[in-house]
Amino acid sequence: MGEQIDPFDSTVARLAGRQHGVVTYAQLREAGMTGNGIAQRARRGQLHRLHRGVYAVGHRPVSRRGFWMAAVFACGEGAVLSHRSAAELWGLLRPQRGPIHISTPARSGRAKREKLRLHRCSSLVAGATTRRLNIPVTTPARTIADLRGDVPPAQWRRAVRQAELARFPIDPEVKTDRTRSDLERDFLRICRRCGLPMPEVNVKVGRWTVDFFWRAERLAVEVDSYRYHRGSVAFHDDHARDLDLRQLGYEARRFDERQIDEEPDRVAADLVAALRGNAPRGGQPAKR
Repeated sequence: MGEQIDPFDSTVARLAGRQHGVVTYAQLREAGMTGNGIAQRARRGQLHRLHRGVYAVGHRPVSRRGFWMAAVFACGEGAVLSHRSAAELWGLLRPQRGPIHISTPARSGRAKREKLRLHRCSSLVAGATTRRLNIPVTTPARTIADLRGDVPPAQWRRAVRQAELARFPIDPEVKTDRTRSDLERDFLRICRRCGLPMPEVNVKVGRWTVDFFWRAERLAVEVDSYRYHRGSVAFHDDHARDLDLRQLGYEARRFDERQIDEEPDRVAADLVAALRGNAPRGGQPAKR
């Protein structure tokens, strides 16, 4: 006969499967394990202590989500993933090494935890928290608010842009220029410095999302970086986009990052000529 599986272990495995491979001491006791049984399984390598009262189950490496879940468990009732860690879970910022950020109600008296950064928040109300992939976390709107001043400005802007692209609800007072890169922001600076009418940014035209679009003047502009426009697929897509735009009656122009960085005056002059040439009635660009 095959080896019988302890019903407690089967219950714990199912529980851990819903929680990214981690469980709490309290959950183990609720499943029917004694304190001695928990200690024995820890000695046998079936349970691996991550924090006081929090264990990883089995022998598989703990995933990033597992560490996030374990950190929330470690900080007690009402704790949620927040700040940069929440932004990573929502896909607003790229994962990076560092402490896991957890927000807890102000009344929590939890001591400092290793590898965790605790934020005690009296304003951590129900509407500011939710679950994503079963992990308690601040909402995208609250995450954006928490990030401001806690990460460099460029990272905050990136998080806001990603939230907008994902169509997450955020505070309407949070405004960005809708750019998706430093190159796009540099192009907008040229427009502002030269007093050009401001374009729509990252707007859908036909089947494409165009970097910059002057609707009245029927002008579309793409800014190209080597990083994102190299390779045969990008090359063919760029030409297909330009052809589609022309067939829709729009003029399509492209500037690369060297031109934007080293020849901004030439870029501005070319834009002025294009806008004047395409301007409706009166020969001047439509004002925004």
